[in-house]
Amino acid sequence: MFCDTKLFYTCAALIAIGIIFSLSLPAFTVLYFDYQSYHFFIRQFIIGMAGVLIIWAISRLDPNRQILGSLTTFEVLGFGLFFSSFILMIVMQFLPASIVPVTGGAKRWIRLGGISLSPVEFFKIGFVFFLAWSFSRKIDSNKKRLKDEFKILFPYFILFGMAVFLIAILQKDLGQVVVLTLVLMILATFAGTSKKFFGIIGVAGMVLVVLAIISQPHRIRRFQSWWVTNQDFFLSILPANMAEFMRVSDAEEPYQITHSLNAIYHGGFFGVGLGNGTFKLGFLSEVHTDFVLAGIAEEVGFVGIFVITMLMLSVIYRILKISARSENKVYHLFSLGIGAIVTLAFLMNSYGITSITPIKGIAVPFLSYGGSSILALCIGIGMVLMISKKADLS
Repeated sequence: MFCDTKLFYTCAALIAIGIIFSLSLPAFTVLYFDYQSYHFFIRQFIIGMAGVLIIWAISRLDPNRQILGSLTTFEVLGFGLFFSSFILMIVMQFLPASIVPVTGGAKRWIRLGGISLSPVEFFKIGFVFFLAWSFSRKIDSNKKRLKDEFKILFPYFILFGMAVFLIAILQKDLGQVVVLTLVLMILATFAGTSKKFFGIIGVAGMVLVVLAIISQPHRIRRFQSWWVTNQDFFLSILPANMAEFMRVSDAEEPYQITHSLNAIYHGGFFGVGLGNGTFKLGFLSEVHTDFVLAGIAEEVGFVGIFVITMLMLSVIYRILKISARSENKVYHLFSLGIGAIVTLAFLMNSYGITSITPIKGIAVPFLSYGGSSILALCIGIGMVLMISKKADLS
């Protein structure tokens, strides 16, 4: 049987778009830091081509073939990602600054020569595999008491708590924790937990996010900046006394969001032309990473963003179709989890740059500059394509 070629070519197209804009968008950064003219383009090209090759190579494998004792190819890849990335997230906190530099008060990247590695990006894929593999064995659709469900899932809460500590506390990366929380809720629900349990987990997740925000001053300032931009709309529907109490007047408006919205507005319907954007010239300091969609919107306009959105929706649809057609529960849940990661990352970044939600620093799948996010997602997509050979996609 053949893998889903439509998914492969759509992912390759998005990677190609990311490579093109890695030449256009970082123009100011190249000049400011005196990089070589094609510094970002060459790196993104190499990573993009490696990513496409990874997708193709993994998709050729047989997921059911036993290659290490009783473990299949799919399980070896999944467990390898999960344990290696989890160990790296622990070990990196004890490595010297020459290998793991402190950026923004946290250690997030392992740097060896000219290569930087973010273990959390690979952990997300491994985490999805571990949940899919374990949930398929521990959870079924038979009705259970709420107490029994808590007993079954308690070990996962311990594991998740450790991941939250490593990512949200040590790495100060709340956005990734939000993604992992939502993925955990989605997979637990589709694995067979009750709606009541889902509601409780949802409330607990919201409480954890609130605690994570108020525990760090920089997160409080970021939330206040977002609130200042949007408070007039929300407060207009509240009673006057409550609105006055909730109004914030001493926080600065987020200049990055302001420039992001202006870049999108400036792009109009057809854009100002590839390479002709102005807001990338020092106004949006992370235009090739976190604000890549704003930079793209200015240069290719609404039409270009619409095409990219359609391609992204096609990727999500193909992944979810593979999930729905997979009779193996592990394959079904894993594909669903990868689809959830792509969806959540795209929505969180899109909502963040338009100030619908606070910006989270989540990379846009395939488009944002950065090797770890692209390579990790390509491994996930390759595993989904490997699964698609066992699913009836007719």
